[in-house]
Amino acid sequence: MGVQVDLVRTFTFRNSKQTYTGIPIIAANMDTVGTFQMAKALGKHTLFTAIHKHYTLEDWKNFASTSPECLEHVAASSGSSQADLDKLSSILEAIPLLKYICLDVANGYSEHFVEFVKTVHAKFPNHTIMAGNVVTGEMVEELILSGADIIKVGIGPGKFKSDFFAGIQP
Repeated sequence: MGVQVDLVRTFTFRNSKQTYTGIPIIAANMDTVGTFQMAKALGKHTLFTAIHKHYTLEDWKNFASTSPECLEHVAASSGSSQADLDKLSSILEAIPLLKYICLDVANGYSEHFVEFVKTVHAKFPNHTIMAGNVVTGEMVEELILSGADIIKVGIGPGKFKSDFFAGIQP
């Protein structure tokens, strides 16, 4: 007789104060993985998908209208430019059920990125923000103190990177 393992966990995020219950595995926001199709498949199992940033506002509206049950397990992704912030803002304003944001840069070790995390947190204080990519404890702490709740850990080829929930209390 095998042992059943329960992977479902509940987290309350430090900055957004949101609570998440599910399996804390996130499909990365790469354009081959972080798709609406993946969100539909994984959301059935309370797995999370960080949707890639290449979808248009119209794509998001269509997804939200045809798959509203998936919205609680997806994050809208953004880079760190003003144009990225404008696009992210339009998506979050059009789809108020979205509560997760993924701020993604290849290397999170810049003052610009830290300031961008602070800006996004100030603009969307009730959204849970995942941010990265970083590899040191010091930078994890810096991003958490700047408003991120989940830290993307790992710098290198995208398909080998792992995303971890960090800085949260179960």
